[in-house]
Amino acid sequence: MSFWTCEQCGAQFFESIEPPSSCPICEDERQFVNWKGQAWLTREELSKCHSLVWRDDLGIPGIGVEPRFAIGQRALLLSEGDGCVMWDCIPLATDEAVQYVKSLSGLKAIAVSHPHFYGAAADWSEAFGGAPIYLHGDDRAFVTRPHPAIVPWSGETLKLSDDIMLVRTGGHFAGASVLHWRKAAGGRGALFTGDVAMVAMDRRFVSFMYSYPNYIPLNAAAVRRIADAVAPLAFDAIYGAWWGRNIASGAKASFDASVRRYFAAIS
Repeated sequence: MSFWTCEQCGAQFFESIEPPSSCPICEDERQFVNWKGQAWLTREELSKCHSLVWRDDLGIPGIGVEPRFAIGQRALLLSEGDGCVMWDCIPLATDEAVQYVKSLSGLKAIAVSHPHFYGAAADWSEAFGGAPIYLHGDDRAFVTRPHPAIVPWSGETLKLSDDIMLVRTGGHFAGASVLHWRKAAGGRGALFTGDVAMVAMDRRFVSFMYSYPNYIPLNAAAVRRIADAVAPLAFDAIYGAWWGRNIASGAKASFDASVRRYFAAIS
């Protein structure tokens, strides 16, 4: 029996003798099935050909897979006095990386923006005594490894601590969410968007898509909903889903300008 990981999207699946017959995340129109066909790695095979690295990303510790695997996102570790919140997840957990997180005060929770970044959330949870995994319940159909630690939260916001809050924006997925950390960026606040609002390559703007690989834009109503959900939040930085894809300062104004630019482009 093995836990299987989709080679294209990095989602970990339930334990079985044979690999799954298909990946619902890749077969969805927001992703795609690998051109060579659906392929799988066992957890052990993945750990033999890939390793985890950790480093600072705009003042926050991050963990990523090398060489790049699947979608290539990195997870961020938002450290508070009673432990870290892992924002978004990666397809692998290793003993060395677990020890690194323990050195940062451990893991008290995992929160994931949407199904493309579920990764090996169950493995990370188990490494820290069943740390809760917060996934919005509107996306429950895409959970590929059901686990008792999963908390399918509902509604529009969820406070993880006095300073950390999840906000459902919708858009990329029905339950797509961002995270707001009030004390980040020197107390000016930071917004963690994954690719719900994708930090552009110039790192001055964000953009919005229903599907990035298949080039399907979001409609105006969906972007307006995202903008309205973010409007009450104070933030000076935005953290995207990949190393270095961040807006370091003035991010609130950049976000608002991005919304205006997007509406102008599609009108």
